Amino acid sequence: MMTSSDPPTLASQSAGIIGVSHCAQPASSLLKTSYPFGHAVSPRLECSGMITAHCSLDLSDSSIPLISASLLAGHIGMHCHARLSFVFFLERGVSNTGLELLGSSDPPASTSQSAGNTGMSHHTSPSYFKLKLKSARDVVSRTGHSLALGCLHRYVGGIGSGQHLKTSVSILLALAQDGTSPEVQTWSLHSLALIVDSSGPMYRGYVEPTLSLVLTLLLTVPPSHTEVHQCLGRCLGAIITTVGPELQGNGATISTIRSSCLVGCAITQDHSDSLVQAAAISCLQQLHMFAPRHVNLSSLVPSLCVHLCSSHLLLRRAAVACLRQLAQREAAEVCEYAMSLAKNAGDKESNSANVNPFAPGVSSRSDIHCRHQGVNITETGLEGLLFGMLDRETDRKLCSDIHDTLGHMLSSLAVEKLSHWLMLCKDVLAASSDMSTATLLSSGKDEESEKKDEMDDDTMFTTLGEEDKSKPFVAPRWATRVFAADCLCRIINLCENADQAHFDLAMARSAKLRNPTNDLLVLHLSDLIRMAFMAATDHSNQLRMAGLQALEDIIKKFASVPEPEFPGHVILEQYQANVGAALRPAFSQDTPSDIIAKACQVCSTWIGSGVVSDLNDLRRVHNLLVSSLDKVQAGKGSSSQLYRESATTMEKLAVLKAWAEVYVVAMNIKKEAESKPKRAIKNTDDDDDDYGTIDELPPDSLITLVQPELPTLSRLWLAALKDYALLTLPAEFSSQLPPDGGAFYTPETIDTARLHYRNSWAPILHAVALWLNSTGFTCSESTEAAAISGLQKRSTSVNLNQASGAVGSAKSLPEINKDRMHLILGVSIQFLCSPRPEEPIEHVTACLQALHTLLDSPYARIHIAEDQLIGVELLSVLHRLLLTWNPSSVQLLVTGVVQQIVRAAQDYLQEKRNTLNEDDMEKEACTVLGEGGDSGGLIPGKSLVFATMELLMFILVRHMPHLSTKVSDSPTHTATKTRLSEESARLVAATVTILSDLPSLCSPAGCMTILPTILFLIARILKDTAIKSADNQVPPPVSAALQGIKSIVTLSMAKTEETQKQWTAVIRSTLACILEYSQPEDSVPTPDEVSMLTAIALFLWSASSEIIGVQSLQNGCMNRFKNALNSCDPWVQAKCYQLLLSVFQHSNRALSTPYIHSLAPIVVEKLKAVERNRPASNIELLAVQEGVKVLETLVALGEEQNRVQLLALLVPTLISYLLDENSFASASSASKDLHEFALQNLMHIGPLYPHAFKTVMGAAPELKVRLETAVRASQASKAKAAARQPAPAIHSAPTIKLKTSFF
Repeated sequence: MMTSSDPPTLASQSAGIIGVSHCAQPASSLLKTSYPFGHAVSPRLECSGMITAHCSLDLSDSSIPLISASLLAGHIGMHCHARLSFVFFLERGVSNTGLELLGSSDPPASTSQSAGNTGMSHHTSPSYFKLKLKSARDVVSRTGHSLALGCLHRYVGGIGSGQHLKTSVSILLALAQDGTSPEVQTWSLHSLALIVDSSGPMYRGYVEPTLSLVLTLLLTVPPSHTEVHQCLGRCLGAIITTVGPELQGNGATISTIRSSCLVGCAITQDHSDSLVQAAAISCLQQLHMFAPRHVNLSSLVPSLCVHLCSSHLLLRRAAVACLRQLAQREAAEVCEYAMSLAKNAGDKESNSANVNPFAPGVSSRSDIHCRHQGVNITETGLEGLLFGMLDRETDRKLCSDIHDTLGHMLSSLAVEKLSHWLMLCKDVLAASSDMSTATLLSSGKDEESEKKDEMDDDTMFTTLGEEDKSKPFVAPRWATRVFAADCLCRIINLCENADQAHFDLAMARSAKLRNPTNDLLVLHLSDLIRMAFMAATDHSNQLRMAGLQALEDIIKKFASVPEPEFPGHVILEQYQANVGAALRPAFSQDTPSDIIAKACQVCSTWIGSGVVSDLNDLRRVHNLLVSSLDKVQAGKGSSSQLYRESATTMEKLAVLKAWAEVYVVAMNIKKEAESKPKRAIKNTDDDDDDYGTIDELPPDSLITLVQPELPTLSRLWLAALKDYALLTLPAEFSSQLPPDGGAFYTPETIDTARLHYRNSWAPILHAVALWLNSTGFTCSESTEAAAISGLQKRSTSVNLNQASGAVGSAKSLPEINKDRMHLILGVSIQFLCSPRPEEPIEHVTACLQALHTLLDSPYARIHIAEDQLIGVELLSVLHRLLLTWNPSSVQLLVTGVVQQIVRAAQDYLQEKRNTLNEDDMEKEACTVLGEGGDSGGLIPGKSLVFATMELLMFILVRHMPHLSTKVSDSPTHTATKTRLSEESARLVAATVTILSDLPSLCSPAGCMTILPTILFLIARILKDTAIKSADNQVPPPVSAALQGIKSIVTLSMAKTEETQKQWTAVIRSTLACILEYSQPEDSVPTPDEVSMLTAIALFLWSASSEIIGVQSLQNGCMNRFKNALNSCDPWVQAKCYQLLLSVFQHSNRALSTPYIHSLAPIVVEKLKAVERNRPASNIELLAVQEGVKVLETLVALGEEQNRVQLLALLVPTLISYLLDENSFASASSASKDLHEFALQNLMHIGPLYPHAFKTVMGAAPELKVRLETAVRASQASKAKAAARQPAPAIHSAPTIKLKTSFF
């Protein structure tokens, strides 16, 4: 039956039910289906004793207050109509046809009357009940009609019965005041609660009188009438829900209502009946939801803690449900108030702490005594009590609420009280069958516990400790220990999001020294390993699974944490033996498949973490994987199945996945070792730095262990990929599935096998790509089979060729390689087309890494370049992937794959061009080779260049939205420069690099099609990312843009007679844009002048004077250089001098001469001004030195007849930088360095141009005197410095010489 706690029926639902059910079946069929005994009752038949008994049975099972069967039989007998029975069925949702039988003597209502969507028929209106109640004075009639009235409102809904609400409430309020009959009060209050629930906000106007009545009855009705008090509690809860958030208000009316509710809760709380107390807790829970600051937690929480030891399930449920809600927002306060019970406990409480509150016969009076004693909270607090309840409770709902409550507490308090929560988890996990309940969650730190914490590793992982055995022993249930292991994983994740010091031992120790109260996770690493070890080696399979998961989390989080006392080592190295010991039992013969699968995952994580520094420990873990590989080799159905076939499939695929992950890590280590510089060859006698002495594994040790298994693994990996490819086919291609199943599944387990393949395929794909790349596609199936037979594997092997045809139809190596390429590309494209949202990102990254690795191979590059449609399809799939996956890591991997595709096409096209160039007859064909041909058109869907540009443009717009014309042309767009994040900068740089490579794939006409777009994008990216920084660092996008400009401007394929005009226009337009972008604007940050000048210089270096020799462009370039020379930033001046030097040295004198004539006088003036403002910093000194180099270059470039005039500018300038003896001692370091620089240059120029130098010095005697003085001072200082140095010790030659050559 419905109770007041059920959600009210919506009006629309009620209308729908009424409209359908009134004509669906007659009342007799309803009766027949409602009674399980199968009695057929006529609609007009009066109740018999059997029917009345059925009614009483239904009542006893419902939450409606009970009316005993004897009472019903005594009052009703054979004279009662069937109205009460039908009311009971009505409350369960029976249609209005049942309502017609409320009065069997009345004619049935018409269909239109009983099927109204929002109204009631005249037989079911409150006025009808009012008339009946006036005439009916017996208890049964009044209770039946009152209950029917509440059920009608509940059935029709608040909106449909709104017009009758006032009458119904007045009737029920009057009946509730009938103190002569508790039965009438009970059912009327129950009906009133139904009406309050169903009416919702519409009942707001009747809250005050109803609440007043409830309080009056609570004070006047004797406590012995428990059914009445239970219904009063329901009414109170329904009223609180109706008022709702208004209870937070401060008005007089709301304050009165709130106070009345609190008083009612206090009265019901003090009742002796457990159900009444549960109703009171529910009311307080509702009050806390709507008005939390008005609920006194200091008294509520201790009372809830006391109720946790009640013998009544409903009371314990209510207490835990309320605690769950309180812990969501105020977990710290809840735990603090709960601990007040333990703090106030006396000697009597401690003596009675061993009383089992769940023992049979404990009454509610014992609960009251327990409440005053406060014996159910120990030093572990409320958390310990809830953990203890998990070992005793069997009710699923209650256990679920306990889990939620502990979860909320853990999320709020675990980081702050780390030791406390770790101790709780450790005590639960360490509990065994000989440990008592009282000491299960004890956190006392006596001497014995301290000794246990100081045990060595071997003792720690073999001894669980001995506890006091004078108390009754209770074995913890495995479910509780599994939950504790899950809590351990949650604590690790919470600490990861809290503070980095939790995973840095040096930071943790320093923080502990600063504040001894600091508690950090890394300081408890030994406890974490111990708990994971205990769980992983337990007898319970569920706990072993949780322990392995905890061990995997610990390895992932602490694998890279360094050991401060031993540089170059990590803190997990000391637990290598313990991790191996935890994994070893999982590979026993009788271990379930799911545990073996998880253990394989932990093995691969442990090996791949790089923690293992001892080769013997590495071999031990490796041998575990080797033993599991033997099971995979056994094949399907080779041995008796302890578990179902799908579990075997999961186990074998997990083994292959683990081996794949280990192989990927081994290849990465090998690649990193090859990229590092090799160590110098040591003498055989000098072994101090050998790997073995410093506990460092050789970089090839892991791949050496994996290499012997590769022939077997490669065949198994390929077989698994074939199975996965077939299993992912759409349903219309199911006929292609092999009839006997795949390599690791049977036709009966095909549906369950799909999930296991879906979880394992990605690492296997990556491993296969690495294997093919390392072998160069030179390994055939015959060589693999020979290698396997050489290793003496099992005679029964996995059937890997279900669909390969006859034995004699052996394929050649090119055919095998082609099938492998199609397999890898097919699996990758199928997955990347539409990855599921729940797909882990690791699968996406593994698939992209596999493609990148595959395309590193020359064979794969040729294959994908020969069939251009494969590359186009792959680019389209990658573009679709970017539409749904936003992580920057995925986008970076996509750009890497795109770059591989473009370079494969470049190599293939260049080879064709080289072949055609060897034949003079084919030179004309060579010029049109590439995309675009003679017309320059690119066909979407067939053009590799078009597909690449489409994908790259999507990436650029995502990170730089203003590149899109839709954004830049919008009226709300404002031109602002914002620095890109590091990942975005890398992405944009990679995109620009690929864009600059695309013209090489096109014919000259095709280049003219795409170059305007590419150069526009590069120029805009240069403008938006070239922002001046304090450290003068060049962002990656700027470097890529500059490199792209250089590669495009120097592109030879685009410079043909047919495209020369277009080429010139494009280059001039790009240079004009860069000149425009380099102008500073007030609304945007200052552009980086150095980057813009570099771009201008690239055009001057690479383009011909005919293209950029236009006067307007020349003037613009010169003005930018002039602005840089006059800049206040010495760094800009220094870089400008460097760029000018390269321009002045250009081989085309027609290009460089105008710049020399325009900018050289400014350089001379800037250098002469240094005498008055000597450099004060190293950057200013650098600028002067670069300027002097420019002037020296001009002297060298000048003709001989002009040499004297040029030296007349340079030499006086350098001599002006010299310091006299008096000022040299007090000069700054930068000024002294300038003096030395000028003197060295003068000493170099004299011998280089002797005649011109003498002429200049002879014309200015004062310069000669100054130079000679500086030279003498320099010589004197060098002599003094040499005199200060001690004479070198002369070692006598040894008198005995050892013979080193014996030949």
